[in-house]
Amino acid sequence: MYQWRKFEFFEEKLGGGKCKIPEEISGKIECASSGRGKLVIGCDDGTVSLLDRGLNFNFGFQAHSSSAFFLQMLKQRNFLVSIGEDEQISPQQSGMCLKVFDLDKMQPEGSSTTSPDCIGILRIFTNQFPQAKITSFLVLEEAPPILLIAIGLDNGCIYCIKGDIARERITRFKLQVDSSSGEGNSSVTGLGFRLDGQALLLFAVTPNSVSLFSMQNQPPRRQLLDQIGCNVNSVAMSDRSELIIGRPEAVYFYEVDGRGPCWAFEGEKKFLGWFRGYLLCVIADQRNGKNTFNIYDLKNRLIAHSLVVKEVSHMLCEWGNIILIMTDKSALCIGEKDMESKLDMLFKKNLYTVAINLVQTQQADASATAEVLRKYGDHLYSKQDYDEAMAQYINTIGHLEPSYVIQKFLDAQRIYNLTNYLENLHEKGLASKDHTTLLLNCYTKLKDVEKLNVFIKSEDGVGEHKFDVETAIRVCRAANYHEHAMYVAKKAGRHEWYLKILLEDLGRYDEALQYISSLEPSQAGVTVKEYGKILVEHKPAETINILMRLCTEDIELAKRVTSNGGYLSMLPSPVDFLNIFIHHPQSLMDFLEKYADKVKDSPAQVEIHNTLLELYLSIDLNFPSISQVNNGTDFNIKARTVSNGKLAVDGKNSSIEKDMLERREKGLRLLKSAWPADLEHPLYDVDLAIILCEMNAFKEGLLYLYEKMKLFKEVIACYMQVHDHEGLIACCERLGDSGKGGDPTLWADLLKYFGELGEDCSKEVKEVLKYIERDDILPPIIVLQTLSRNPCLTLSVIKDYIARKLEQESKLIEEDRRAIEKYQEDTMAMRKEIQDLRTNARIFQLSKCTACTFTLDLPAVHFMCMHSFHQRCLGDNEKECPECAPEYRSVMEMKRSLEQNSKDQDQFFQQVKSSKDGFSVIAEYFGKGVISKTSNGSTGTARSDSVSSSSGF
Repeated sequence: MYQWRKFEFFEEKLGGGKCKIPEEISGKIECASSGRGKLVIGCDDGTVSLLDRGLNFNFGFQAHSSSAFFLQMLKQRNFLVSIGEDEQISPQQSGMCLKVFDLDKMQPEGSSTTSPDCIGILRIFTNQFPQAKITSFLVLEEAPPILLIAIGLDNGCIYCIKGDIARERITRFKLQVDSSSGEGNSSVTGLGFRLDGQALLLFAVTPNSVSLFSMQNQPPRRQLLDQIGCNVNSVAMSDRSELIIGRPEAVYFYEVDGRGPCWAFEGEKKFLGWFRGYLLCVIADQRNGKNTFNIYDLKNRLIAHSLVVKEVSHMLCEWGNIILIMTDKSALCIGEKDMESKLDMLFKKNLYTVAINLVQTQQADASATAEVLRKYGDHLYSKQDYDEAMAQYINTIGHLEPSYVIQKFLDAQRIYNLTNYLENLHEKGLASKDHTTLLLNCYTKLKDVEKLNVFIKSEDGVGEHKFDVETAIRVCRAANYHEHAMYVAKKAGRHEWYLKILLEDLGRYDEALQYISSLEPSQAGVTVKEYGKILVEHKPAETINILMRLCTEDIELAKRVTSNGGYLSMLPSPVDFLNIFIHHPQSLMDFLEKYADKVKDSPAQVEIHNTLLELYLSIDLNFPSISQVNNGTDFNIKARTVSNGKLAVDGKNSSIEKDMLERREKGLRLLKSAWPADLEHPLYDVDLAIILCEMNAFKEGLLYLYEKMKLFKEVIACYMQVHDHEGLIACCERLGDSGKGGDPTLWADLLKYFGELGEDCSKEVKEVLKYIERDDILPPIIVLQTLSRNPCLTLSVIKDYIARKLEQESKLIEEDRRAIEKYQEDTMAMRKEIQDLRTNARIFQLSKCTACTFTLDLPAVHFMCMHSFHQRCLGDNEKECPECAPEYRSVMEMKRSLEQNSKDQDQFFQQVKSSKDGFSVIAEYFGKGVISKTSNGSTGTARSDSVSSSSGF
């Protein structure tokens, strides 16, 4: 072991590490223990003293009357267990006692000293457990307050005491370790407890054996582990509960199944200990008679500290320090240096591998380990050992900033090392977009396609990449590694990138269409919206087929599932894809026609029809909005309207003219088919349709829409603009018949048009006058005034019309005159009768009752209307003539109705407006006395007064 390096990882504490045991401890130190922040020392005079961290005397007490041989501080409770000699009760009984002190309970003893409470005293040797020399002592705290005490003797036996000593509830049993008769060879020199799961094991060491007892067995079963042993103070337990024994030739470790590793440290092991993973040894050098205290780091195979010491009597560990108590009552306190100090020491010596091993074995945090690795890498880099330096830098990934390493290896000659680092950075999932870009650039610079394949196509899981996908695609695409970029895009589901490469870089349009067809409908719709313009430009028919599948998928199934079209709304609408056809209106028209033929009840039906109308009616097969994109480009086809109202086309290519005429026919069919008779509103925007027809001079469509909307005046205005006189008259014949829901006033507008025409139109005027006369639309005076404005018309045009109207008016005048005379005669007769009733008496000569026709007898009732009745025939109604009352009531009811109607102004004006002759309506109201100011007066004069014959009138 001489090749092990020596370091000074420990330093002496408390005034250079050397100090004296306090003078208050006057006796010879026989035993010592530590725990719970205390150092406990027992002397041959039976006193026990407690020292603090500075090895200052705290307090002492008389634990035993004669001598204290063994001490142990417990960890779970502040108890001290001691073995010492007290006064003998009898000569047959030994004075060796075991005591338990509670250091938390102090009892005053006299006036100046205090001592802890002794909660239990136990005689070790009894008749069943004969007296022998105690060579070792160990206490195990089980579940409090249970203690398991093992006492090793020089006769090869172990006395065990288990239980609650304070309550004297204990059991004793004995273990036989070695029964050999040789003196000194059977002494139990060391003990060690080990908890292996639920099993409790006890190691026992003698000078010539190592044994293991299974304490859960009754009686405990002994297992011999080795036939070599050691002396007292050369036994220890590691932090992994391994038994350690020291012999002159080596230090041995033992597990439950036997001997483990051994370390050949030569020299007599006077003391053996374990401290924080270090092996502590006090070794006597037989050549010079000096004792050396060594601290071994077994994992890193180094000596962490070494110094020559005096004769050591006790070795303890407390407060994170190692305390050596010498036989001359001096003490040495040694503490471990902090990690930073140890590493600085190693860095100064360039012992980086030792530093790395040190931080790893002492379980330092990852950042500290990475810092050591970084310094080692910097050291190797300065020595131009780039490969080994990179190996260290790779181990710092996750803690060291990658840019620190990357900057060192950006030189072209170090590109292989840089590639290795970047690969590991991606492997651990810590790479950024820039790192991915740099790594892919390295591959492309090296033209290492194989590594590029491995990097691109290797995955941790399905769809889980170790790099930024978009960055990888962009870099591969820029370096013309299109296949690799497509692989990444397809694997990551970045359909837009995959198609961008296929279409923009490779021009593989068929493959792009196949790929879109393989996608989910929602994804396919998104990709078509983004790249549809390119596809329509190069593969219009195939693109339209894909759009049809997207927009009409499972239509039949939808119709079976629901009848309200709810499923259709979940499918993409053709309107969503209009923008991809912005430069290809012919393809758009084909697509919308196919869709409209297949889907009859689409939610976007109105928008589709609007778009189709815009395409059908466009002269140059373009949207008005699209035409603006052409920046005023002149087209070969221009529309003009000729005198006969037909649309003519000037163009160099007759096929273009033919195509335009076919589209207009389609447009007219669409206008008619999309406005069924049973619908109030059409399946397109009427206002837009009218604008399109006007913009593109499509008269047939415009006439259809005006007529459908009952805008008859606008219809004839279209004919007037082109001076289509035959069409005008034919239109008025069709639309001016009020019996068929037409507007007769159209003839008046037509007559006004001919009156203002300024040219000879005698034939047309005569035709118009025939209909005006037939339906009595205008008075003759209005006709004369209207036609007088046209200087080209002569009186002969209207001579026959005027003659017939004058004759007709003459007949009406004669009829009115005769009616007036008759009404005057009737009025004079009524006035005369009224006067006669007022001034002259009436003579009633009827001899029979008007009601029953029997001879009239008294009492009788006579009415002024010359009707007579028996009083019994009239009953209670003696005021009205039963014969004349119904007629009278009807007249009065009519008058009340007229008076009521006179208050309804809306009805009056409606009749005036709707009548051909409004003046006749006003005259009728005057004639009925509704509008006159005459007072209603008393109605008594118009009523037939009655008088009883018995009253004598």
